Amino acid sequence: MTYHPKSEFMRVMIERGYLADCTDYQGLDEALMTPGQPAYIGFDATAKSLHVGSLIQIMMLRWFQKTGHKPITLMGGGTTKVGDPSFRADERPLLTEEQIDANIAGIKKVFSAYVDYNDSENGAVMINNAEWLDGLNYLEFLRDIGRHFSVNRMLAFESVKSRLDREQSLSFLEFNYMILQAYDFMELHSRYKCILQMGGSDQWGNIVNGIDLTRRTIDGEVYGLTSPLLTTSDGKKMGKSQSGAVWLNPDMLSSYEFWQFWRNTTDADVGRFLKLYTELPIEECDRLGALEGSEINEAKIRLANEVTALLHGAEAAKAAEATAREVFEKGGVGDDLPTVTLSASDLGDGISIVQLIVKSGLAKSGKDAKRLIKENGAKLDDEPLTNAGLMIDAAALSSPIKLSAGKKRHALVQLDG
Repeated sequence: MTYHPKSEFMRVMIERGYLADCTDYQGLDEALMTPGQPAYIGFDATAKSLHVGSLIQIMMLRWFQKTGHKPITLMGGGTTKVGDPSFRADERPLLTEEQIDANIAGIKKVFSAYVDYNDSENGAVMINNAEWLDGLNYLEFLRDIGRHFSVNRMLAFESVKSRLDREQSLSFLEFNYMILQAYDFMELHSRYKCILQMGGSDQWGNIVNGIDLTRRTIDGEVYGLTSPLLTTSDGKKMGKSQSGAVWLNPDMLSSYEFWQFWRNTTDADVGRFLKLYTELPIEECDRLGALEGSEINEAKIRLANEVTALLHGAEAAKAAEATAREVFEKGGVGDDLPTVTLSASDLGDGISIVQLIVKSGLAKSGKDAKRLIKENGAKLDDEPLTNAGLMIDAAALSSPIKLSAGKKRHALVQLDG
């Protein structure tokens, strides 16, 4: 269907490729003609940082604020204790309250780079669903909320059905998750007049549940909007790199490694990613995405710079680009490369090159590192590394050494002091 939105937010969502589905395009579009409308996305605190897979949702909240509305970042202090079963093969490990609080503190740092928390009409707010979930009375909750949920319907939701079809266990604890998420929407509407929940398309069932519950219990008019679940053009899930998750917190992934992830984008994804992850005008995104041959590399550098500047600041993006040019174009070392610092006790009488490759994050395991060397993918100080049995001692580390995996991934190893 072709829909021509009136509100700026809906126009941005459609033009830039954020929109997968919406429960009522026209109703939501009309509602967003009034400035200062609140919308939320929920984030469970399962780790100390979110990763690139969550960035599309964070950008949606940023655009929501930029177009005059009020973004709510809902932290799942309560729901993290249960664990979202959506499209998971197994149950999430249960975390303690202390772990959850520490994770929320880590995640908070990222949001403030994208949305502005202030007291204005469209100032962002961060809310923790433990505020209403922690004090729930079980029997009252079952009687007042549970009666609105059909088990038949819950079993039919794809996120639950796929787990049961594979005959994988779904605990009663996890089965409650969708009821709690629906309850969040109802509470946010009644406490904060929130009219919209957004999320990835895997959250569609949970969002629809929340809309139904809010209408039935407090007769609230609310909406749901989902973004596509992103995969790269070669079919990989967005947010993973060869060396693991691409974290958003700088203490878990350096700004250089973050920049490098975007610089390594596949040619076919450049235009789409520019629209989703930067604020460059649509025409410019299309122009850069259509470049070919060696010119597309400049478009990738532009993408890496824009995305890194939003999260880490313009200076970090500039430094990352300078390091990359130093490393790739001039064969230099670069000041900003990921660095492993060994103490004398780490080093002992010597450490194997295989261990160093793993420590530096260029391979996940010793087996991976050996395969890398065997397939001529590893370099030591820009020279091919062929000996998997090589030992590195203090003399070899009298100055830092540079390790490389392929053409694009590098790390420094140095001795402490």
